[in-house]
Amino acid sequence: MRVRKRNGDLEQVDVNKIVNAVARCAEGLKGVDPMRVATRTISALADGATTQELDELSIRTAAGFIVEEPRYSRLAGRLLATYIDKEVRNQNIPWFTESVTRGHELGVIGDSALTFVLDNASTLNAAINSDRDRNFEFFGLRTVYDRYLLRHPETREVIETPQYFFLRVACGLSQNVDEAVAFYDLMSSLAYLPSSPTLFNSGTTHQQLSSCYLLDSPEDSLEGIYKRYTDIAQLSKFAGGIGVAWHRIRSKGSLIQGTNGLSNGIVPWLKTLDSSVAAVNQGGRRKGAACIYLETWHDDIEEFLELKQNTGDHARRTHNLNIANWVPDLFMERVENNWKWSLFDPKKVPHLTDLFGEEFEKAYIEAEEAELFERQIDARDLYSKMMRTLAETGNGWMTFKDSSNLKCNQTSNLHKDNETNGETRVVHLSNLCTEIIEVTNQSETAVCNLGSLNLGSFVKNEEAPTFDFEELGKTVRQVVPFLDRVIDINFYPINEAGNSNNQWRPVGLGMMGLQDVFFKMQIPFDSDKAREISARISEEIYYNALWSSTELAELNGPHETYALTRASQGDLQFDLWGVEPTDKERWENLRNRVSEHGLRNSLMIAIAPTATIASIAGCYECIEPQVSNLFKRETLSGEFMQINKYLVKELQERNLWDEEMRTELIRNEGSVQTVERIPVDLKEVYRTAWEIPMKSLIEMAADRGAYIDQSQSLNLFMESPNIGKLSSMYMYAWKQGIKTTYYLRSRPATRINQTTVSSNMPSPDGGTNQSFKDEDELACSLENPESCDSCQ
Repeated sequence: MRVRKRNGDLEQVDVNKIVNAVARCAEGLKGVDPMRVATRTISALADGATTQELDELSIRTAAGFIVEEPRYSRLAGRLLATYIDKEVRNQNIPWFTESVTRGHELGVIGDSALTFVLDNASTLNAAINSDRDRNFEFFGLRTVYDRYLLRHPETREVIETPQYFFLRVACGLSQNVDEAVAFYDLMSSLAYLPSSPTLFNSGTTHQQLSSCYLLDSPEDSLEGIYKRYTDIAQLSKFAGGIGVAWHRIRSKGSLIQGTNGLSNGIVPWLKTLDSSVAAVNQGGRRKGAACIYLETWHDDIEEFLELKQNTGDHARRTHNLNIANWVPDLFMERVENNWKWSLFDPKKVPHLTDLFGEEFEKAYIEAEEAELFERQIDARDLYSKMMRTLAETGNGWMTFKDSSNLKCNQTSNLHKDNETNGETRVVHLSNLCTEIIEVTNQSETAVCNLGSLNLGSFVKNEEAPTFDFEELGKTVRQVVPFLDRVIDINFYPINEAGNSNNQWRPVGLGMMGLQDVFFKMQIPFDSDKAREISARISEEIYYNALWSSTELAELNGPHETYALTRASQGDLQFDLWGVEPTDKERWENLRNRVSEHGLRNSLMIAIAPTATIASIAGCYECIEPQVSNLFKRETLSGEFMQINKYLVKELQERNLWDEEMRTELIRNEGSVQTVERIPVDLKEVYRTAWEIPMKSLIEMAADRGAYIDQSQSLNLFMESPNIGKLSSMYMYAWKQGIKTTYYLRSRPATRINQTTVSSNMPSPDGGTNQSFKDEDELACSLENPESCDSCQ
């Protein structure tokens, strides 16, 4: 059998050469058999295949064994790293500086980055630690290769290795070479990663480094709506995730004075936006994405809730947009009390959008008393429809207007003090992933720059694991200046975004790998110990982020609007929650620093979903529990089998990991709860999101929330959602002071209709399902909360 080399020559397959190549990559990987990979690769190789195809086959072969032994993931990653290194070196790119120079020649690297690199060439080339490519899991490195490494515009070959990529990002954000090397070292250790736009674009010719853009509702006019379409298209073009409010647009049936006709409401406008978002591809990397927010008092709210349905008139469906409810406390109180709710045309009550808290409640009741409403319905009927939308689509996210505003550093309690440049300072929405809480108006489009700490990397000492809070604090202080710097060097597709970001200078430092912490420390996710560690981590991050922001303020001055913030009046986030921090003395010292120097950034903390960067770092996403111990992962990079390496390690140490155990795990869809051979202590630690009470997740989020001045992407999980369970769960989240929630995850989808819709279908035991009306379930769960087991 022969293979074709990269230069075109044919040569006989050298079995020893293949075995040795795999063996080199398998060094130190216990339980990995290089010969097995090599022989399987050779047996599947076609005569005349290229050496490139041979390399690709060996990578796929190794990845195919991951379900048996997780360390094959590291082997496949190392084989892929070797493949990438060959691809780069075969283009005569032996050094980092050559990679940057080639990128500049091809028009993808910016002038300033090139100058910085050439001025510090020897130091930067020496900083590269190629051995760190060996630390990637396969799935993470495959994601880096497919989506993040810069490519030749014509051949599509990558022109940078993973280590060159990290150093390129660091150079794009640094002011001196020592800073660049230190930041590179941190990123390449995978202890911290900036968000995808920063990784994509830092050091390139187009430095759009921000993740999120939040736009206030367009003005209720043709010009206002079409301007907003254009704004969203420009932001989406450069890979920004979009959140946009739609509160101000008049409702269906409202009089249009210019034509004496009647409005068709918000749905046709959103249908147009839906098509636009799908058409504007985000830099060629992914389809555009946006979330629409609507206040609960808008008269089109019921049609809004139907936008994501798969049935009905498709001319009134928006399959590319996400939807979220912007819910005032007054509505939740009326649901709880089973009172009426009034729906309004925004044209008649335009002031409601810019009010929150007591002022909103007063104005709303006054509008009711003046009979300005279009109609009145039972609050529970509308709440039931919200819950049905969540159950059937996972969409229609519950986000809470008053909690978001009353606990936002950028707003003020008193409306007369709540203006900037003549515009109101109100949070009108969150973002695409519900973790950003910033003020917006017609002249300010909110922006946020994100990065996340890999919490698992701060667990030290494998034999007696402890969490290194001191190292966490140091890392936070190192990364905050880089998040802040993005504000100054960022490209802003629209002026309103630049205006807002430079005035407020918000950043969003988040976390990922909380589940890894609990696995490494062998702590059940919903235990008291886990709750304590989670809150302590959040407090440490917030404390050190604020401290770093005071240092930046001391050096560069506070942000322009600092005097308008709650922090300028002495209130920090936990004060707004009514929570006392653990070490009052150090917090008082920090409060004194804030009083003396101010803050460089109005907002510091936001926990994003981290789906992609968590895969790069090889950790679990953000603050979430694991979904399964065994599952397939689908992304732009392909489909890959994943298995819980921590569980396998525990089972191996107890001599329980064998073919029978693997079969049992597959049969139980990744759950260990009914596998008899697995000890009880492991069953507690390795529960999945479907097996953890949502009450625990909500309480942990609330504990954490006292130290999160923006918000958190909080997914909730319910295997078979129904109206009663959901109503109780989201009511509990509201009462706990949660600002925002994200997706409702359920499985399998085929069971949703059976549990949320009245049906006479036969039940599994041959009997009939008990039929409930939605309002019956709703009343049951709200009036008898202890009878609902979803949050217990």
